[in-house]
Amino acid sequence: MAAKLFACFVVFVALSGVAKADPDLLQDICVANKTAGVKVNGFACKNDAAVTEADFFFAGIANPAVINNTVGSMVTASNVDQIPGLNTLGVSLARIDYLPGGLNPPHTHPRATEIVFVLEGALDVGFITTANKLFTKSIKKGEVFVFPKGLIHFQKNNGNVPAAVIAAFNSQLAGTQGIAAALFTSTPPVPDNVLTKAFQVSTAEVEMIKSGLAPKKS
Repeated sequence: MAAKLFACFVVFVALSGVAKADPDLLQDICVANKTAGVKVNGFACKNDAAVTEADFFFAGIANPAVINNTVGSMVTASNVDQIPGLNTLGVSLARIDYLPGGLNPPHTHPRATEIVFVLEGALDVGFITTANKLFTKSIKKGEVFVFPKGLIHFQKNNGNVPAAVIAAFNSQLAGTQGIAAALFTSTPPVPDNVLTKAFQVSTAEVEMIKSGLAPKKS
């Protein structure tokens, strides 16, 4: 376990030191004050006197997530929303857990490059460049793969056992835009005549896709 955590730390430090997607900080710390009501590129700083160790701590990625969805994966973020002390530091993490056959569907991170370290299991991963070229590889426990900033990418567990990765980002809040969700579940919706022409399908097929992606009512 110690070796695994050390490897994750090395990956994290390497990514954060090479290139920051976020602006450099101008002070030692700027713990996010989300109640400030001030709109800035990031978050306003909490008064230093009110900062505690808890602002720099999060235990939420220590254990596998409970997965209860149709795609068979779950992302547990560890960014400035969970760790206010990450504000202005230009780094964050996430844990992604996958059931056998689970998929982290095609998506992008508009504000960060992502690097994943496989904790358990094996995955088929890939990204697509703006030249429409797919780069794909099978990765297993202890291995690393990089998804360049802004490019569409995915991870799929084609094994018979659960898998998990730690993902690092060179942004305090990388942002995630799922391709299918963005096109078929936006508010207000993308017009059907745009989707039917783009995907060369019928309106009925568009509505079927929207129905499948819509949040399930409890």
